[in-house]
Amino acid sequence: MSEQGPLIVIVDDDFDSLEIIRNILEPAGYKTLCFTEPMEALQHMAIEKPRLIITDLMMKFIDTGFAFSRQIRFDSRFSNIPIILITAAFSQRRFAVQPQDKRGLEKMGIDAFFDKPVDPDDLLGKVQELLGQSGKEQGK
Repeated sequence: MSEQGPLIVIVDDDFDSLEIIRNILEPAGYKTLCFTEPMEALQHMAIEKPRLIITDLMMKFIDTGFAFSRQIRFDSRFSNIPIILITAAFSQRRFAVQPQDKRGLEKMGIDAFFDKPVDPDDLLGKVQELLGQSGKEQGK
């Protein structure tokens, strides 16, 4: 794990999903902290502020990820941190609330959305974009 790269907080109640995302990000030079509970993530974020947050939608409740995102957006300490929502809810359960454009993302309080399973290259590209990095800068 790189101690020098930007910190990314990952929140998902599924340990396998946490491990998959961590294994995409850490070899690319990012430092990750994984949490299964959004409240634990928020508590730690008060100590060590991340540069980006990746969260699942459905955890304890069907809209836990949205509630977590809203909480971040309304907290002035964290409101400018980009949020990526990753979920299987849309593809597996055919939810009709999938964001269709930037305005839809803004209404949901997120900056990007991915269906599970996430394509590693797509995720890394979006992380770099949201952090304002080129491929050469990502580990710094």
